[in-house]
Amino acid sequence: MRRIGLAFAAAFALAGAARAEDAPRVRIDSGVLAGQSTDRAEIFRNIPYAAPPTGPLRWTPPKRPVPWTGERPAVEKGPSCPQPMNADGSPNFAGANGPASEDCLQLNVYAPKAAARGPKPAPVMVWLHGGGNRQGAGWIYDGQNFARDGVVLVTLNYRLGPLGWFAHPALTRAAKRDEPLANYGLMDQIAALQWVKRNIAAFGGDPANVTLFGESAGGGDVLDLLATPRAWPLFTKAIVQSGGGWSPPSTLAQAEATGVATAQKLGLDGAHATAADLRAAPVETLIEQAGGSFNAVPDGRLMLRTPTRALAAGQVADVPLIIGANSGEDSLLAEMRRSPADFAAGVAPEVKAAYPDAAAEGGERLGRELFGDLMMAAPARWVAARAAGGRPAWLYHFSYVGSRFRPMGVTRAFHAAEIQYVFEYWGRRTPLSQVAEDDRAMATLMHSCWVAFAKTGAPQCASGEAWPAYDPASDRLMEFGASSAVRSGFRKRQLDAQEAAARAGLALPN
Repeated sequence: MRRIGLAFAAAFALAGAARAEDAPRVRIDSGVLAGQSTDRAEIFRNIPYAAPPTGPLRWTPPKRPVPWTGERPAVEKGPSCPQPMNADGSPNFAGANGPASEDCLQLNVYAPKAAARGPKPAPVMVWLHGGGNRQGAGWIYDGQNFARDGVVLVTLNYRLGPLGWFAHPALTRAAKRDEPLANYGLMDQIAALQWVKRNIAAFGGDPANVTLFGESAGGGDVLDLLATPRAWPLFTKAIVQSGGGWSPPSTLAQAEATGVATAQKLGLDGAHATAADLRAAPVETLIEQAGGSFNAVPDGRLMLRTPTRALAAGQVADVPLIIGANSGEDSLLAEMRRSPADFAAGVAPEVKAAYPDAAAEGGERLGRELFGDLMMAAPARWVAARAAGGRPAWLYHFSYVGSRFRPMGVTRAFHAAEIQYVFEYWGRRTPLSQVAEDDRAMATLMHSCWVAFAKTGAPQCASGEAWPAYDPASDRLMEFGASSAVRSGFRKRQLDAQEAAARAGLALPN
């Protein structure tokens, strides 16, 4: 029996060695990668696109990764960036769990199999995950079906929370002349796009055909990059999924004041803390103590104005754009610990007047509709209208409710529900036994639209129905729902009321 066991072990080891020999390999500017081949894709995980932003490099712009010698294994996922994690090890709000480290600036590539590649380089899509710029990771998302359909997909980590979005007078003083400030997560995203520009051809991708897309905070970051001139040469198309579009005015001074308050929570001397003091703070304490929202601010060096101001002035990247929102964005209220009725109480009466049916049912429905329209649907329509004067923009509304949720009485598509249909991948939280044929049909449809957009610059969907580019005069969008179709004047009264109020509050032009 021992001989049989040894023989089996030897055979298994030889099989493993054979599989290692068969692993796809690519050479990039920092070394050789050995990845993994599946029936749909060649996969390379945990690829450094920047040096570890640790020690004196914390809160500095990302630096080039250190080259390695030999082959770097690229099969296992890397750590997530530091973020609040669930104590029981389950995925957090944005789906991340497991190891986390400040040495987290890595990305993952899902490429079409070499034997299936055509004579031309494949289009590239770069995904920015959501999670409030506070949680999440690139490794969560499986891009094999994009690769199967001829697209090179890149997912990435970027610095989160106070490590990615932080300012303090000491850091401003310590920065070199004209060195970007505050928006370190955004700098990471630009560094990843620069890595794609330099290296994606090694995976069969076309560096001149890059679609940048993201959801929630990732969608908001896409808008930030649309407003950041340094990023413009790095992508040719953009998709914003539930990313809003109305960013309130913000300044570096406000961000520095928040940083001073954080320094005090860390036990430091507030505004008098040094850059060295801040960089020595334990990462766990920093993540726990830092408050405020983690959004980009105009620093006068990298970002000159908010996306809203840039769109209003027509000073954004002129690229084809898809933008939209979901019918149940109000699911975010629970994460924000706000009740719908409380939210409704703070909305102007002239806006509420546009919601007579919801108001008749009381504060619950009214608050949910007001929130979804204000935070997502109305700004998405406004962005599409502002973008429509240049390269075409397409507007969508996602209302499809998965079959497993319908018996629970769910009637709206919650925030982030569209992701698994876009990726045509059900993820760790959705057992395949709960995926019905109509769910698969919606995934086939929506995934086809995104793939076609990456390939051609227009969402030519598998259904064959033309999805018209957005024009404020006709006000048409595509609804992905129980009955998917083009709609005209979708929620026009409500969205007009929201936009009128926003124009006053944000000083938007007509």
